[in-house]
Amino acid sequence: MKRNIFMYLFLFVSLWVVFQYVNNTKVYESQQKQIISLEEKHQNATDSVTALQQRLAETEYFGLRTNVNAYEYYESSTIEIDDIIQLVSDGIYSKNTLEGNSFIPYEGDERQFQVNQIHVLNHRWLIADFSDGNNWGELLIEYFVNEDNSIDYRVIDSLLYS
Repeated sequence: MKRNIFMYLFLFVSLWVVFQYVNNTKVYESQQKQIISLEEKHQNATDSVTALQQRLAETEYFGLRTNVNAYEYYESSTIEIDDIIQLVSDGIYSKNTLEGNSFIPYEGDERQFQVNQIHVLNHRWLIADFSDGNNWGELLIEYFVNEDNSIDYRVIDSLLYS
């Protein structure tokens, strides 16, 4: 009788060990597949971030904050670069009125043209995007910061997309 109990106990334990082995193997393989999938997603995300950083660096190449020569131009000035950008932008945006913007040499179809966005290229030029809701265009504007921190503007060229 003891022999039968030990035999049945041994058989039960053997089946239990085999069951646990098979189950753990399946769980391990499933986790490995999940790890590989997550590693691929992580690599794709890392590649995307790297590509976006490169695009951002290319985009910001022409910008007052990142242009070393333009930055050096204002080193001896008492006004900060961020303040210059703000002053220049405010000066352009302040020309947006119900009658249009005096820098824009075009007449709008339904509404008057307004400046939407500005990008300060360096210590002398900026690009402005404008539209009337239907038509879009761009301006290349030259600006000068005077001794009294006032700003003079001169439109160099403009284009209207058809």
